[in-house]
Amino acid sequence: MATLRELKTRIGSVASSEKITGAMKMISSAKVHKFESTLKQLVPYRNQIKSVMGHILSSGSDFSSPLIEPRKEVRKIAFVVFGSDDGLCGAYNINIFKEAYSQIRRLQSEYGNDVVFDIYPIGKKMGKALSKIAAPGMNIFFIDGVDSKMPPEKVNELTHKLRAKFSDAEYDYVCVEYMKYFSMSRQRPVFEQLFPISQDVLLEGSKDVASNRLYIFEPDPNTIFNAVLPMFVLSSMQEITIQNRASEQAARVMAMQSANDNAKKLLEQLQLDYNKLRQEGITTELLDILGGQVER
Repeated sequence: MATLRELKTRIGSVASSEKITGAMKMISSAKVHKFESTLKQLVPYRNQIKSVMGHILSSGSDFSSPLIEPRKEVRKIAFVVFGSDDGLCGAYNINIFKEAYSQIRRLQSEYGNDVVFDIYPIGKKMGKALSKIAAPGMNIFFIDGVDSKMPPEKVNELTHKLRAKFSDAEYDYVCVEYMKYFSMSRQRPVFEQLFPISQDVLLEGSKDVASNRLYIFEPDPNTIFNAVLPMFVLSSMQEITIQNRASEQAARVMAMQSANDNAKKLLEQLQLDYNKLRQEGITTELLDILGGQVER
């Protein structure tokens, strides 16, 4: 049985842990609100780009771009998997990893087992998890300066690199796996096709666009389309990165909340045990004193 000194030490340790988890929860919560604000700033920009493309697509003109043309045969796939560099975020990385692995199996089933994967982990934790599944035909690549906390410039740099490799036919298919943010308590792993750009994604912006009879396109719709398309991809990757970072911090808030609740329960139990043991010690001392008086 633990002594009073041991219980007091454990109580102090648990109390410190409770304070630390509470502080970490507050910090992560502030970061979530920051990323929510950033997302609100990104959405209008992306919606405007989709609106411009919607007007162009609904004009009835013919369009061509190497970024939207699917390959007849898919032999090499680039797969960007977003995760975190830090831990203490619950099952966040595990859920992304499971979904990414499931998507790899699906793509192998769709394009054949001979398809080669170049996997780009974003974040140390995801890199460590994906390294365990490295096998022939499945290569893991780490890029200096590219991590879960990379600035917008690095996101653009990564996007340009993937775009160039797709345009040069080094990759036949480029996709992304990340955690999408819905609310503080709800995040979901999402798989998205980056290149070739899906026709369905492009047509989303043209659903509610009115007739283009009053629009004059200069120099021509196809040139404008090819100028706007890369901007759309860049804005998509920027949004994906922020979505993922917001989800990471939200997952950390929930993990710290759970740890804080457990620490409080443990602290209450330890305090109860301490009081019981202390009361037993006092009772024993009183009995010894009374026993001594009786003997006299």
